[in-house]
Amino acid sequence: DPREPVTDRAQFLRLVEGRTLTHIGVRLTVAPDGRITGRAFGRPVTGEWIWQARYFCRSMTWGTEPIPYNCQTVDRIGGRLRFRSDRGTGDHADLGLD
Repeated sequence: DPREPVTDRAQFLRLVEGRTLTHIGVRLTVAPDGRITGRAFGRPVTGEWIWQARYFCRSMTWGTEPIPYNCQTVDRIGGRLRFRSDRGTGDHADLGLD
C-alpha cells in the first residue's frame, strides 16, 4: 500500500474520530478534545495529545508508568496508521483503524 502522510489535525481527526486504534494487545481511542484512553496489555492507558505543525504530540501513562511526551509523524498505509517517534526519526508503531 502507498504511504500517505497525514499533515494536519483535521485530516488526522477524519481518520481517527469514532474509531479505535488497534494492535495485538492494544486498543486506544484518540478523541478530538485531546484525550487518549484505552488499554494495552491488560493495563489502562490515559493521555493527552495536540497537533503541532505536522506532528502528533502526546504524553501518556500506561498503568502507573509514564510514557514521555513525544512528537511523531503519522502516515496512513492502507487501513493502518504508522506513528513514527522523534518527529519521524525514531521507532514506529502501526495501528489498525477499527
